[in-house]
Amino acid sequence: MAVYAIGDVQGCHDELSRLLELIGFDPAQDRLWFCGDLVNRGGQSLEVLRLVHSLREQSVVVLGNHDLSLLSVAGRAEQEQARVNVDLRRILFADDREPLLTWLRHCPLAHYDEDLDFLMVHAGIATSWDKAATLRHAGEVEARLRHRDHPRLLRAIFGNQPDTWQPRLRGVERWRLIINILTRMRYVSPRGRLNFKDKGPPGTQKPGLYTWFASPGRRPIDTRIVCGHWSALGLFMGLNVFAIDTGCVWGGYLTALRLDTPTPQLMQVPASPSRFNSGDED
Repeated sequence: MAVYAIGDVQGCHDELSRLLELIGFDPAQDRLWFCGDLVNRGGQSLEVLRLVHSLREQSVVVLGNHDLSLLSVAGRAEQEQARVNVDLRRILFADDREPLLTWLRHCPLAHYDEDLDFLMVHAGIATSWDKAATLRHAGEVEARLRHRDHPRLLRAIFGNQPDTWQPRLRGVERWRLIINILTRMRYVSPRGRLNFKDKGPPGTQKPGLYTWFASPGRRPIDTRIVCGHWSALGLFMGLNVFAIDTGCVWGGYLTALRLDTPTPQLMQVPASPSRFNSGDED
């Protein structure tokens, strides 16, 4: 059995199909891990959701910030849903939207496999968290997303405050920060304060900011982490972190990383020649 982690798909269905062909994916025995952000910008988000949903018995998906945004918009009035970009509108007004969105809402925010010793999240983990804390705090939000009162949380997920983890946080502020850590984090201060403005590659950030995995104040990372989210970072493999968002939706590559081999193996397909996107990657 082979296990492959796949970086941010973001609606790039054609490239995902080519990547599955390249790795020789066999649903009878192989497993796929998706690092979040299945949807948005690529023009084929509905097709991506339908494909990954059809493979749900063979896959694990962690939620990314774009996936959560889709779920939030889905709870708004129909006229508001009609104002989002056409890629997301095709999902929101599809005949099969309810099974797709219900399945997506039940996906986790973090996934750990003890045999592989890999933890998957979309963006990263707080500087003060270890593996156990990450899974525990992710589980708090997962329970709320699966609760009948989930619309309350999805209405409150947007915002940049609070920006520093404190165990005493409670309620919506606590859940929002957990979501922001797991799905939006890039740079932090030595004390773990999240910065949402700097999004470029390392070396472009303001003085006093560090990548979340290399902050001088961070707790040692006690497992291997596979993640996506940060296409400007590009492929990064070091410090127990395997970051595999290689910017397919921006004209880069879609990346798969085989996790069950002694040394993780990398496989990639280039974006279709016509694919190019510009704008804010968040």
